[in-house]
Amino acid sequence: MSLSSGRDLFMTPGPSVMPDAVLNAMHRAAPNIYEGELIETTDSIIADLKTIAGTTGQAAIYVSNGHGVWEATISNVLQPGDKVLVPATGRFAHGWANVASQMGVSPEIIEFGRETPIDADQIESRLREDKLHEIKAVLVTHTDTSTSVRNDILPIRHAIDAANHPALLMVDCVASFGCERFEMDNWGVDIAITASQKGLMTPPGMAYVFFNDKAAKIAQATPKMSPYWDWELRVSGTFFYQKFFGTAPTHLLFAQRAALDIMLAEGMETVWHRHHTFAKTIWAAVEAWGENGPFRLNIQDPAFRSNAVTTVQAQDTNCVPLRDWCTQQAGLTLGLALGFEGDEYGNGNNVFRIGHMGHLNPPMVLGALATIDAGLKALGIPHGGGALQAATKTIVL
Repeated sequence: MSLSSGRDLFMTPGPSVMPDAVLNAMHRAAPNIYEGELIETTDSIIADLKTIAGTTGQAAIYVSNGHGVWEATISNVLQPGDKVLVPATGRFAHGWANVASQMGVSPEIIEFGRETPIDADQIESRLREDKLHEIKAVLVTHTDTSTSVRNDILPIRHAIDAANHPALLMVDCVASFGCERFEMDNWGVDIAITASQKGLMTPPGMAYVFFNDKAAKIAQATPKMSPYWDWELRVSGTFFYQKFFGTAPTHLLFAQRAALDIMLAEGMETVWHRHHTFAKTIWAAVEAWGENGPFRLNIQDPAFRSNAVTTVQAQDTNCVPLRDWCTQQAGLTLGLALGFEGDEYGNGNNVFRIGHMGHLNPPMVLGALATIDAGLKALGIPHGGGALQAATKTIVL
């Protein structure tokens, strides 16, 4: 008999839990899309997003998901025949590379596997070999949602500079934005992208591109593949509709404004600290389960673990029944595996993910861990004890 009643808890790595204030912000009549509040709201959103991104550059809004702004970045600064370097630490790096390939851009992938971060020295070495500067950009995923690795961005900037190479540094921050510190200008990032549905606590449907003067200059000289993705009028157009190449996503904008209000009232330093604390809470529980069981964190070095999502491996153990039990019996939804094909991972069945991004507090995180612990016991899956005690120690203030 299921005990799932009340509001279910989605601990997937996006869409994340949305605050009631965000949901309520959308419960209103359609606004004037030509003047007044909506224009002011949009301008304030752009300003606050740039602050969180740590940039004084430009920002464009797209009615899309993260995959859309992969295409937007490629469309603005690259053209068919160009080459890009893609250091891969999971499925989403390969996804961006695949979009580039379908748009006629040639991606060269440096594979770092599913369990280790990018080695900046290898980036530098490859760029030094590119004497003719055929590589136009380096496409990096800050946090790969599939593997839960967090890649350090500044060493990659240093690698590009050490090679004296003009390639753009383009960073996917969809999973990390609002959950991890990001300093676009200080880290020398030329283009960064994110989306509304993860750390920004808003429904899917809006995505953002930040770009500096170097990227803007390259974009001006690049023939555009698509008028929709062209960011020029989105940042400098005379009329409001040009920011969206048409009608604005009105209610998503109201939702995003409410989410930003919550985040900024909490303070970004506190937001980032909270995410790191909850990440350590989950790591502690998984490590305890693994002491006498098959579980282990996919990323072994804590320095390279994401503060937004944790990927868990369970050697020779099918985790599908555990995920099903948590959903059906307790109303807790966990993330399934992405990019873990192969017999060693049970074709993905031996892996699950715990999202810990956005609107979360200790009762939600500890409640999720307690539910997983109960599921392990109910299903007779071997595991170490003391997970909840280890988790609660990280919450003590």
